[in-house]
Amino acid sequence: MRIAVLEDDVHQRAQVVRALNQHLGLPEETITVVPFDKGESLRRALRLDTFDLLVLDWSVDDLDGIDLLRWLRDYQKDSTPVLMLSAHGAERHVAEALDLGADDYVVKPFRLVELCARVRRLLTRRHPATAAVGATRAVPTQERFGSWTFDRSLLSVTLAQAETPPVVLSDREFRMALALFRHIGKPVSRTYLLENASHRGEILSSRALDSHIYRLRTKLGLHPDNGVQLQTVYGQGYRLEWALPASEPGL
Repeated sequence: MRIAVLEDDVHQRAQVVRALNQHLGLPEETITVVPFDKGESLRRALRLDTFDLLVLDWSVDDLDGIDLLRWLRDYQKDSTPVLMLSAHGAERHVAEALDLGADDYVVKPFRLVELCARVRRLLTRRHPATAAVGATRAVPTQERFGSWTFDRSLLSVTLAQAETPPVVLSDREFRMALALFRHIGKPVSRTYLLENASHRGEILSSRALDSHIYRLRTKLGLHPDNGVQLQTVYGQGYRLEWALPASEPGL
């Protein structure tokens, strides 16, 4: 999981990053929190990199978080969850952010424990299988994307219409494939895939990433006949897309 934090106050930024790193509490997930003090820097990063959630400060000197949110939703058509931080507590400000597409709104000063809980809720709402440790409800082990079912407990992937048994993957392959399906239709950066595929304390090489992608394409049958296609995005990474099965000759 990659989270971007836009906050121009150095002390508050450090507090937020530290709290998310230490107290987010998502099992089976490696959390990477990337701090930004400039809105333009984050906008450049969003054109190339992949994030699961954005924490945006409303008021930033060069590009406000609210303007970045507008750009993200209106021009990029990007649905990445956004939590807005703001000193503006008036109802009209909250309504403006939510109308522009913010998923949550936290008024400063805020409690770090509450912030982590709100971030956790947004992440688990998007990906239920990442539910936090200590949750009272059962944590699902499966995630479904169209006809594709990912089973975390078995490290297997099943295609409903295929007359073949589930494909069992290595832990690394499973996490990499899951990252592609979770962001289907969007480019997934090499950095994001490398972080998902690397074990703690280990750095996977770029060449090894390409080898794993090649094997996944073959193992899972990521081609139009199975309703998906995997493409290389030059200078960025890979994009998995829904695709119509190829027509038979003469049809």
